[in-house]
Amino acid sequence: MGTRDLLVIGGSAGGVEALVFLARNFPSDFPAAVVVTIHLPPQGGSVLDELLTRAGPLPAAFAAEHDRLRNGFIYIAPADRHLIVEGDFFTLGLGPRENSSRPAIDPMMRSAALCCGSRAIGVVLTGTLSDGASGLWAIDQCGGTTIVQDPDDAAFPDMPVNALNRLRPDHIVKLSEMPQLLTRLVTQPAGKTMPVPPSIGFEVAIARGAHAAIEQMDRVGKRSGFACPDCHGAMWEIDEGDLVRYRCHVGHTYTADLMALALDDNLRRALGSALRAMEERRALASKLQDQAERKGQSRLASSWAHRSQEFQRELHVIRDAIVRLDDISARQESRRAAE
Repeated sequence: MGTRDLLVIGGSAGGVEALVFLARNFPSDFPAAVVVTIHLPPQGGSVLDELLTRAGPLPAAFAAEHDRLRNGFIYIAPADRHLIVEGDFFTLGLGPRENSSRPAIDPMMRSAALCCGSRAIGVVLTGTLSDGASGLWAIDQCGGTTIVQDPDDAAFPDMPVNALNRLRPDHIVKLSEMPQLLTRLVTQPAGKTMPVPPSIGFEVAIARGAHAAIEQMDRVGKRSGFACPDCHGAMWEIDEGDLVRYRCHVGHTYTADLMALALDDNLRRALGSALRAMEERRALASKLQDQAERKGQSRLASSWAHRSQEFQRELHVIRDAIVRLDDISARQESRRAAE
């Protein structure tokens, strides 16, 4: 049966500070592999491995393809790759972004659930929006142990709140209490083996880089009628109890809240393109009006003047729509912050 010897941790905003605190307080003989995904930009270097190594007794490094897991070592998902646990080694997935991120927390946690079941401990730390909620659900479904940072203790409570809305974790703790809890849990025997829901293995394969057929998507979700914000293909709605996600057959995945934000961004870009095109039409009509007036073509000048006025009215409509969209987005952000 073994012990709970795989610890997977996900964090976003405020996560670096939280990880440094954990690394500082792990014992030198920590009997588990620590696997971390934190949202990183696709370009540019990161010194997170150096920060964690200097913070405490456990060495830390960005994971490489086919690295073998070792207890007492911290592995970090590298930029622009999903970190997939494959038993006792890693693969780096080139699958599509999830929740607009690669690396994303959910694929890492799903892979831990798939390969290691009850040996896995999943932790969701501080962060914005909802990455990690689905992955923690997968660990729970496969018999692993689930931990969520107390939202009142988190620098950014969105990720802990969304995880708590998704499932009842085994532990809700403050960051200060987490090292002691984790040190105790990794010495305990793993629980019983649980059957793995088929959708988890399917989604891990997508994160690795596999392609999904439409027939496969029909088996894991229902067609939503929405278009993917990334590739504009059809999206399927995947219902995981209180969490609703959307995935296209290319593999782009959004939770419901991130889907709303992505659609807002697409609408804002579309309105911006329409505004530029309409401004160009108005400027051209005004220029042609001036040319007609200089040539004494009063009837043609009047026609272009009329068109310019119409274009100006349409410009006002588009500008008002952009202002209203920004106002709605600001109110939604304020509401999320208040919650």
